[in-house]
Amino acid sequence: MIKTQNLTKDYGDLTAVSNLNLTVEHGDIFGFIGPNGAGKTTTMRILVTLLEPTHGTAFIDGLDVRKHGKKVRRLVGYMPDFMGVYDDLKVFEYLEFFAAAFGIDRMKRKAIVEGVLELTDLQSKQAATVDSLSRGMQQRLGLARVLIHDPKVLILDEPASGLDPRARIEIRELLRELKRMGKTIMISSHILSELEQICDHVGIIEHGQMVFSGTLDEIRPRLGIQSKVRLQVAADQEKAVELLSSLPQIREAKIVDNYISVTFHDGEKTDGLIARTLVKANLDLVFLQPEQLKLDDAFLQLTKGIVH
Repeated sequence: MIKTQNLTKDYGDLTAVSNLNLTVEHGDIFGFIGPNGAGKTTTMRILVTLLEPTHGTAFIDGLDVRKHGKKVRRLVGYMPDFMGVYDDLKVFEYLEFFAAAFGIDRMKRKAIVEGVLELTDLQSKQAATVDSLSRGMQQRLGLARVLIHDPKVLILDEPASGLDPRARIEIRELLRELKRMGKTIMISSHILSELEQICDHVGIIEHGQMVFSGTLDEIRPRLGIQSKVRLQVAADQEKAVELLSSLPQIREAKIVDNYISVTFHDGEKTDGLIARTLVKANLDLVFLQPEQLKLDDAFLQLTKGIVH
């Protein structure tokens, strides 16, 4: 649904984006990550036709953003990191204004505005003025605005910026609902713990170049990280460690705090291995869970803090 090919943007001697190649599949939530000045916002502005690339190109649903700008703008909903608002307008008036700007028939506008207000849970605020809304409510209003013309693709630049924990959770759930509706979502954020809960794929950009694109599971081999699980048995942890350490599929088993950490050799099939082994030895398994790679840890290992 979103694709770039050798996308480059120069500002004089400064290269903001350099030969960037990325792909976002239909219906995915794609997390776009990078330090400040990495080129995220520049890339997004090119995708929504607000900037012309210096070299290369980008496509939205197969349409070249340079050649088919008008059609692309019909397909895309763009929410910048800071939303321009008209403070003296009421919420309903604000959305009706943008519905008119998109050329939506006057007879259909009311129903469409009511629909996006319901989707973003803003019905109770429709008569409030925009400047009276909290930061979280304004972010919801920004999402309502980009949904007015029912775009296939949402490109959201820091939608959770400045929100309190409850508002971030609400925005996250709204994004999940939009995914269920079939929207393709590209989202940038510095709150990496939020992204790892909702994203299908992530792209990490630094100094205008993509340093990784894929799933969190695909980052592990890149970082040389083996698969790990943590577990606990009811008794005889030392016996469990000795037993598990003897298995050829296991690189290491050791006691950490009050649980056992197990590291597997790369590529080993481990489904049910630990449970079967412990049951045969009459050891009661209390819990067993994979050790997840955190997105912020991967980000720190893959980037060097380079900015323009």
